[in-house]
Amino acid sequence: MNAVPFVIAMALFVFGMWLMGIALELASFQALVFFGGIVCVALALAIPVSLLGQRDVHV
Repeated sequence: MNAVPFVIAMALFVFGMWLMGIALELASFQALVFFGGIVCVALALAIPVSLLGQRDVHV
């Protein structure tokens, strides 16, 4: 069951990096596309953190 969140997080991360890279090539809306990339990467990092926080880990 851990594979689905991983695939979603990885896809969001790669898409966010792509958005940040392509923002430099655009003629308009550069800041908006770059900010969208930052949001995608932040969401991609938040998915594993939120799922790890919900687990009951016994050490």
